[in-house]
Amino acid sequence: MKSNLFLVSVFCAATFISTLATRAEDKIPVFTVGSEVYSNVTVTSVSTTDVYFSYAGGMTNVKLKTLSPEWQKHFKYDLDKAKATELKQAENKAKYHDQIIHQPVVHAPSEERLPGSNPPAHAGAVWRTDLPGALSQAQSEGKLVLLDFTGSDWCPWCIKFDQDVLSTDQFGAYAASKLVLVKLDFPHTVPQPDSLKRDNADLSKRFQVNGFPTYVLLAADGHELGRQVGYSGGGPSAFISELNGFSGH
Repeated sequence: MKSNLFLVSVFCAATFISTLATRAEDKIPVFTVGSEVYSNVTVTSVSTTDVYFSYAGGMTNVKLKTLSPEWQKHFKYDLDKAKATELKQAENKAKYHDQIIHQPVVHAPSEERLPGSNPPAHAGAVWRTDLPGALSQAQSEGKLVLLDFTGSDWCPWCIKFDQDVLSTDQFGAYAASKLVLVKLDFPHTVPQPDSLKRDNADLSKRFQVNGFPTYVLLAADGHELGRQVGYSGGGPSAFISELNGFSGH
C-alpha cells in the first residue's frame, strides 16, 4: 500500500514536490502582478509554471506567464517547459475526471424509516479550523487530533479521498469517538479570511507539508504521532487502521 502512495497521488503532490525551490526564500518588498500588489513577499518555490509565495496577506501563487518580462527573467521562465508541464497537467486532470465519470454510481440509502426508528448515529464529521482550540478539546475529551492539509477546490486526490474516506459514515463514527478534526485548506477560488490564510500557511511551514493531501495525527499535547501523504486506497478501513497504528491502538 505505502509503496504506491506517491504514484497514486502524483497529480496533487506534484503541484508541490515538483516545484523545486529554484529561488526559495527570495525576499521581495513589493511584488506587482497586473493590478495586484503584494508586500513583504517571501518566495517559497518556483515551478516551470508558477511562483509560490507568502506575503503580508497570506499565501498564494501566480502564473509565471502573467508576469512582466522582467519578473519572468528573474524567475527563469521557460515558455517551452511551461507548455509541456501544462499539457501534462491537463492530461492528468483528464484521466482523473474520466476515472470519476466511469465509477459505478452508488445510491444513498433511502431516508424513509419506520415510525419510531432511530436516526443514524453519525450525520457527518465536524471539522475545526483552529489548532489551539482543537488541542484543548482533545485534552478535555481524551482524543487525538487529525490535521487535514488540503486543496479542497483544486486538488483531485484531496477531493477523492474526502469522498472515499472522510465523508463516509464509518470514518465519521470513528472520528466522533477518537478524534478532533482540523481542516487546513489552501483553496484557489474559495475566499478565506486573511487571518485563516496566515494561520494555515504558518502550520504548513511548521509541519513541513510538501504535498496535498497530507494527514497528520497529533497527540493531545501537540506532538506528531504519524502522517500519510497523498491518496491511499483501501477506503475508510485502511485509513482507520493506519491511524490506529500511528497511535499504537
